Amino acid sequence: MSSPNAIPHPLLMIPGPIEFTDEVLQANAHPSMSHVGAPFINVFGESLEMLRKVFLTSDPASQPLVLSGSGTLGWDIVAANLIEPGEEALVLHTGYFADGFAECIETYGGKATQLQAPIGGRPTLEQIEKALKEKKYKVITITHVDTSTGVLSDPRTVCELVQRVSPETLVVVDGVCSVGAEDLEFDKWGVDVALTASQKAIGVPPGLSIVMLGKRAVQAFENRKAKPASYFASLKKWIPIMKAYESRKPAYFATPAVQLIYALNTSLKQILQTSMQERFAKHKAASKKVKDFVKAMGLEQVPNKPEESANSMTAVKLPDGIAPTDLLPKLAARDIVFAGGLLPQVKYFRIGHMGVTATDEQRGDLTKALEGLKASLAECGYEGAKH
Repeated sequence: MSSPNAIPHPLLMIPGPIEFTDEVLQANAHPSMSHVGAPFINVFGESLEMLRKVFLTSDPASQPLVLSGSGTLGWDIVAANLIEPGEEALVLHTGYFADGFAECIETYGGKATQLQAPIGGRPTLEQIEKALKEKKYKVITITHVDTSTGVLSDPRTVCELVQRVSPETLVVVDGVCSVGAEDLEFDKWGVDVALTASQKAIGVPPGLSIVMLGKRAVQAFENRKAKPASYFASLKKWIPIMKAYESRKPAYFATPAVQLIYALNTSLKQILQTSMQERFAKHKAASKKVKDFVKAMGLEQVPNKPEESANSMTAVKLPDGIAPTDLLPKLAARDIVFAGGLLPQVKYFRIGHMGVTATDEQRGDLTKALEGLKASLAECGYEGAKH
């Protein structure tokens, strides 16, 4: 793996965008290319094939999509194509991003029911089962890692529950902060849709919305009675384009982000140099290092239980008397960037540790970040950081 890139910059340790390898940044500077020419089509098609391996799907009926846009566009793809006006969606709430997904669903005419959990928690299987038995839901959405809280959901057990209680319901995993870092086995678990973005554990600059559709999701779209509720996000437009690219044939609906696709191709090749299980294990090890460090300083996390805490990031409660506006500038003075919290009810900050920061120990990103955190907290007067 590459050394930190040559352009001096602060160490970016937020939960996305993340640090990128030199090779990915160089690929992102690729000269301009025809988006319907054979060289680019080959790169795009190869990238779609590699995404199947990252999502752990070998089913030829699965359909990868790569669109120009943020991870949020994945919500629109689900809401505009898989949920018809008036149909019900059960949204499992573990933080800020469930609110957004629910609002998106309702924007397109769906009816979203949020199953709430206390801050730092997730809905229990008993609560989910009760909700599924109360009415028919077209989809259930799971935020695998909610970036606002660092709460880790368990899609595997939710899939098992849905298959037992409401097998017609489509399981949608919002994996923006998890795909490429957290264990997600698309085929084995029976996930119907998983969506992510380029700028997190996939390790590519922002600008790509990445979605994997399973066979049941494609069939649900094909059986849809109403027209797709979006033009740009219409699967009627994009599925044929993606099939053509994967078959190495030119096709056109809207111009893809050519340079970002080259960067994606480079990053996917780096990711697949090891097995996905090995990659997940490296993220768990990096997460343990961060969480053990903050615990040793007497700091608590936002997630209420260790098993419900993400491996791609850590959300840390601040000590009494110290605000994010006290800590973050001191980190910045040490060329380290952490993120503040998104929820006003809790005083906290967030550390991202995914992608190359977690998988390439030789870079020393985690060590620099944690040493900088301790020094910055000590400068803020926190006694737990002074020994």
